[in-house]
Amino acid sequence: MANATQTFQRTKVEVPFELDAPDPVAARVAEHFEGVYRDAAGDDSRLPWHDGRANPSLVCWLNAEAPRLVRPGVRAVVVGCGLGDDVAELETRGYDAVGFDVSPTCVAWARARHPGLADRLVIADATRLPSNLRCRFELVVECYTIQSVPPEMRDRVVRGVVSLAKPHGVVVAVARARPEGWPLAEVTGPPYPLTRSELVSLFEAEGFVPVRAPDEFEDDETPPVARLRCAFRRA
Repeated sequence: MANATQTFQRTKVEVPFELDAPDPVAARVAEHFEGVYRDAAGDDSRLPWHDGRANPSLVCWLNAEAPRLVRPGVRAVVVGCGLGDDVAELETRGYDAVGFDVSPTCVAWARARHPGLADRLVIADATRLPSNLRCRFELVVECYTIQSVPPEMRDRVVRGVVSLAKPHGVVVAVARARPEGWPLAEVTGPPYPLTRSELVSLFEAEGFVPVRAPDEFEDDETPPVARLRCAFRRA
């Protein structure tokens, strides 16, 4: 894929694939997810995080919060887009949406699943984003990516996530939650649930603060899973 280039029709963003080599931890994470998608062999029931729909926590936020924070039709990007359902949801709502994932097999699968969005689903790594993706988007969506990487990678992932946002852009993050009293050292993952203070601190370290207090709730899975959701802006 060296020297290959992809272009989004509406946003005119080109994503080169010839990137610097990742660090060993990031490489292992990328290889892990590529292996999961490859081994699933087109059977989405073998993807533990996929349920065939846009993320319900994101949909709720788009219905209730997004209208007062972002203008209709703004540029939006989905980090770790998986099979593309969140990108499709944003496009349906009129956003100028694109998505990226670190797994080539995942992106190929997402394009086949959403052929009308094929040129808007690309391969990229949140820890080493090309410069022409940075500062391009009014809305950045991150669902379940931070929780999926080893804790020592979290700061790099968050740094990449916020780098996508325009100066007045909004970043919305959704993650599994764990109680404040549960030490991170005792967490066996992935996924690695976050406490409310961990999520906020990761973004504050990059100069982003919550628009309001994070939401803590149980989702509609069976059994329910504790979640965190928070929108951030630059301080």
